[in-house]
Amino acid sequence: MERVGKWLGRPREIYNLLRFKMGGGAAVMPPLDQDALSDGLRTCYRYLNQTSRSFAAVIQALDGELRHAVCIFYLVLRALDTVEDDMTISLETKVPMLHDFHSYLYQPDWRYMESKEKDKQVLEDFPTISLEFRNLAKVYRDVIADICHKMGVGMAEFLEKKVDTQHEWDKYCHYVAGLVGIGLSRLFSASELEDLIVGQDTELANSMGLFLQKTNIIRDYLEDQLEGREFWPREVWSRYAKKLSDLAKPENIDVAVQCMNELITNALHHIPDVLTYLSRLKNQSVFNFCAIPQVMAIATLAACYNNKQVFRGLVKIRKGQAVTLMMDATNIQAVKAIMYQYVEEIYRKVPSTDPSSNKTQQIIVSIRRMSLPNGVEVSRNHYSPIYLSCAMLLAALSWQYLSMMSKASEEYVHASEN
Repeated sequence: MERVGKWLGRPREIYNLLRFKMGGGAAVMPPLDQDALSDGLRTCYRYLNQTSRSFAAVIQALDGELRHAVCIFYLVLRALDTVEDDMTISLETKVPMLHDFHSYLYQPDWRYMESKEKDKQVLEDFPTISLEFRNLAKVYRDVIADICHKMGVGMAEFLEKKVDTQHEWDKYCHYVAGLVGIGLSRLFSASELEDLIVGQDTELANSMGLFLQKTNIIRDYLEDQLEGREFWPREVWSRYAKKLSDLAKPENIDVAVQCMNELITNALHHIPDVLTYLSRLKNQSVFNFCAIPQVMAIATLAACYNNKQVFRGLVKIRKGQAVTLMMDATNIQAVKAIMYQYVEEIYRKVPSTDPSSNKTQQIIVSIRRMSLPNGVEVSRNHYSPIYLSCAMLLAALSWQYLSMMSKASEEYVHASEN
């Protein structure tokens, strides 16, 4: 009953879960017509659904030939990332593979059968992916191969190097996520669904990727520690602990939270670029594709800010919250309202004793001005009588049934889980 009580306090999320289950999500992410695909493309979309919980649906909702280009782009980078993640591959083998991976796109028979990673199918059946890559128009092939090359070089650089300075943190995030944002932006422009400026302004596109990647790195502190990975910049955490792993010790929880708050403040500085980037988009499917992960990210940062639970377990946004964000984030004004809502949530939680409190408040004031230039807040919580009736009816159902109905939304919860 306690769980149901919590849901009763969130009627809008309950309503949207029901609406999503009943097919309301199709307005944002229409299903892909599998019958119209070649055997090779059908296989690629199967791999997409197997390897991505966050991006599969939004990729398949893109318009026209851009959909296939982004699908192949994702799978190529997933294959590259699988090589980087596979700790069973020696550095002597891995470094040349990362440097040369872009060339494998033009080698019809290249595949790698020795991977132990969960997504190894994209390496074992790389010939199917590379064939569909070569079937793309040259404007798409050139972008994908170029980004693959740059990312492989960057991944190799950081294999034996830890992230020390905040500049190196930005550089690492650029290699693994900023380049993705740049590549996607160039694909959007190449498709002619978006203006040339979208693909040409690499600074804004880079910020789109950095905001998502930094959110993932902040949220995944404990998981990365358990896996032996460290991505928090030494320049920041060394002011709070002798070793990054020390932040997970209960006696260090207060300084650990202060360290995290400083990194969240750093990530918030990308939001103005994110809003400027999104304001330039014209195609609805591209806007949805870009906006949904960004609003998930700000909601995640708001959940993490000043939250000790980040150092004890995984902090996740609610399924109903995720579906509501997905359904709301369909235009720039709605996205600005969402950003405003969550940075205000952070603002209310800023401790006066936090070392970064002034910087946090300053960036939030800047975001507030950009989100609400006229000082008028856009409400996202107008409930019609039929809305509330449906929500209350759903809340009256058992928690088990509620959970069953919400399962369809799980793949949209975290962009960073891939």
